[in-house]
Amino acid sequence: MQADNFYHIYNRANGSEKLFVEEENYRYFLQQFKKYIAPIAHVYAYCLIPNHFHFVIKIKEEKVLNNYFEEKLSKGSKPLESLLSLQFSHFFNSYTQAFNKKHNRKGSLFSSNFKRKEITAKEYLQQVIVYVHLNPVKHQLTSNFDEFPYTSYKSILSNKPTLLARKAVIELFDDLENFRYVHQEQKIKTDLINDLILEDS
Repeated sequence: MQADNFYHIYNRANGSEKLFVEEENYRYFLQQFKKYIAPIAHVYAYCLIPNHFHFVIKIKEEKVLNNYFEEKLSKGSKPLESLLSLQFSHFFNSYTQAFNKKHNRKGSLFSSNFKRKEITAKEYLQQVIVYVHLNPVKHQLTSNFDEFPYTSYKSILSNKPTLLARKAVIELFDDLENFRYVHQEQKIKTDLINDLILEDS
């Protein structure tokens, strides 16, 4: 990962396990995200569902990162790119340790090596944000993505304080009206695909 670049970050639980089994798990996961990732990345979208998660982020400017990792960089132990990846590892490990303790389990919780895809085009960034917000519909957890509690969709529409890059996301879609419109249009397509899957199953 590199400064100023956009990424789609995602991962899932090992095998048939779940990352989140109760509401407190979702809350703690976001709390740890705020602790470890918010200092190094702007958050454009997220979605948490029982067995996996998605984040759309923009790594912060190099100057900000250099300040945040100043002590580690001065020791010359690792390059900046490695420190960014390590920060994500600390995030996932901290959640796993707490989850294991609370639910009396052992071992790794996440699939090895989280996935990341660089986003280099505005249109693709828009598509990924919508995809992330509609993920609960895709997986048939709800028919109303705008009511699902564990995505950033409602927070972007809200006026309440948020760590999300709300203004940047809205500007990406031109305005809030178009932000809603694009999501609704894609939701119709997702519903059609799910209906076809059900008919074939």
